[in-house]
Amino acid sequence: MANRPTAGLVDEYIAGFPPATQKALKTLRALIRKTAPGVSERISYGIPTFDWKGHYLIYLAGWKNHISIYPVTAAITHAFREELKPYKRGKGTLQFPLGKPMPTDLIRRIVKVRLAEIS
Repeated sequence: MANRPTAGLVDEYIAGFPPATQKALKTLRALIRKTAPGVSERISYGIPTFDWKGHYLIYLAGWKNHISIYPVTAAITHAFREELKPYKRGKGTLQFPLGKPMPTDLIRRIVKVRLAEIS
């Protein structure tokens, strides 16, 4: 497995989910890649991780009824306090329910805040 392309491992991760979850994960993956040109992908802690210039940028994970992004830092919470209210949150995570429109603009702005945090 060490010689396999990292993106292939992310593809395998996504392929392990039902179609609705796959679609949401693919959408989120494409959004992250578009928002952070030059981002690299790998699997870390068993989930897709996106690195930018040697620093981890964001993680994503699929679940039965939602997808999640990590980390939700203090800067993200402060910048988007009101916009985050409709979404379930855990320690450092934000959940987007399947079957509802994905807040792509909010996610794009979250990725930009993370880019600013690690730059």
